[in-house]
Amino acid sequence: MTTHRTPFRLVAAIAAGTAAALVMAGCSSGGTASTSSSSKPVDGGSLTYAIANDPITLNPTGTGAGNDTLAITRQLVDSLLWQDPSDGSLKPWLATKYKANADATAFTFDLRSGVTFSDGTAFDATAVKDTFDDIASAGASSTAAAYFSGYTGTKVVDDDTVEVDFGAPNAAFPNAASSVALGIVAPKTTETPFDDRADGKAVIGTGPFTLQSYTKNTSTVLTKRKGYDWGPAARGGSGAAHLSKVTFQVVPEASVRTGSLQSGQLDAISSVQPSDVDTLQAQYDLVTRANPGQVFGLTFNQKRPVVSDLVVRKAIAQAVDPKTVRDTSLNDLFEVADSVLGSTTPGYADTSSGSAAYDPKAAAAALDDAGWEEGSDGIRAKDGQKLQLKLIWITNFGPNQTSLELIQQELKKIGVGVTLESGTVPQYLANLTSGDWDLSWDNSSRADGDVLRSKFSSSGAQSIGASDPTLDALFTKELSQSSAADRSATFGEIQRRIASQVDFVPVHELTSIIAPATDVHGIVFGADTRLDQLTGAWKDAS
Repeated sequence: MTTHRTPFRLVAAIAAGTAAALVMAGCSSGGTASTSSSSKPVDGGSLTYAIANDPITLNPTGTGAGNDTLAITRQLVDSLLWQDPSDGSLKPWLATKYKANADATAFTFDLRSGVTFSDGTAFDATAVKDTFDDIASAGASSTAAAYFSGYTGTKVVDDDTVEVDFGAPNAAFPNAASSVALGIVAPKTTETPFDDRADGKAVIGTGPFTLQSYTKNTSTVLTKRKGYDWGPAARGGSGAAHLSKVTFQVVPEASVRTGSLQSGQLDAISSVQPSDVDTLQAQYDLVTRANPGQVFGLTFNQKRPVVSDLVVRKAIAQAVDPKTVRDTSLNDLFEVADSVLGSTTPGYADTSSGSAAYDPKAAAAALDDAGWEEGSDGIRAKDGQKLQLKLIWITNFGPNQTSLELIQQELKKIGVGVTLESGTVPQYLANLTSGDWDLSWDNSSRADGDVLRSKFSSSGAQSIGASDPTLDALFTKELSQSSAADRSATFGEIQRRIASQVDFVPVHELTSIIAPATDVHGIVFGADTRLDQLTGAWKDAS
């Protein structure tokens, strides 16, 4: 299937719409049912959904296992806003509307009435304030810390109105308010110490499911919450879930997930590997969507002298052939990347014309001219410094190893040595924090171009260490823009600047793939290409 590149426009208010269309890679849209059926949804039944990793934490704002964690926590908590996958616009959810002040330092949310937490406590402005204050206090322990940069507090205007204030412009906050990490939790949750919430027992949300049990490395079992009636109207399926129970089963091996689906032991599997697509596509109606946010590629740790050199970075970029990597490791469901942002990201721009195109001969010549001489082992050196680099990566996506081994071979051809150091998500984060690396291979899914700020601004939480006043000024600019069109244009400038400075080598987009059994319907992705709430999912009557 051909995927067309369609730039997005951001929205500054809930009522704002866009004309841009979202075109998704794959077999079925993240906004449609997983299989077609003329029958009506059936209430009742249990769904067993396989994930690849233990969630690590069921605290919505804790550091977990990425998509596998968010698939579960999205069922437990609701957010103030909902982002529409079809166009990136923000729609009402727990907030009926919101407005920003002129310089994007204050955001006022009008809250929905009649909503309750699963312990019976009323959802109100105080719960919102407590949730946001709790995230800000958690600091680096929270995955949402970057969203609260410059946070000065949340004011309770009345029971149904809050004002969230920042000391500096933060136009990205409304988008963040639609994320799982900013899901609103009950007072009993925020009263529990942050580090004591991992097992989920203290996590109380307003979502359509509640936690029945969590067994580490085995399963998380959720049960339907009766009376739920406040899902996003724009999404459809705003009422209580059809399913009575959902079990998220940890099945690390992709082949075992596939075989268990085919044998009827599982009702749906996530993290379908590209190698299994052809087999499963012949039997099931796959749910696929390209992830927004930063694509898979190479990031340079510019705190390290060798890769702080633009000549070296450009040579590395010219030595890597993204299409060959994609064709070797993946399939046509995964687009070759032409920007640091994926094509389903609001604010995406094609920067291929301004980046270092594949040209290994030019790369080798540039290193020659810069004094990097090839040694007897084929690895270049200059002033006693070998061009031997450490590349860190995560093992949570099967094709990563194949991609990186190919990149390793491509770089060796121009005299650049690469040592690959893999690890689980926690190990990777520890390696990243240590600073003992030259290159990293990762992606970051978020349906907002602001996802780049954490890494590519000098003050970001995961800053690459580049000193680039031009790029810093652009991030400051986008954070102060409440205009959707203006902000989108600034994201284009940011992407072009990253390409021109070769701060990142885009390789391929990530496409998320779910395979549901033929009797399972209504599984969809959200705008962030993570599993949306399962309120609309159901199984045929047995």
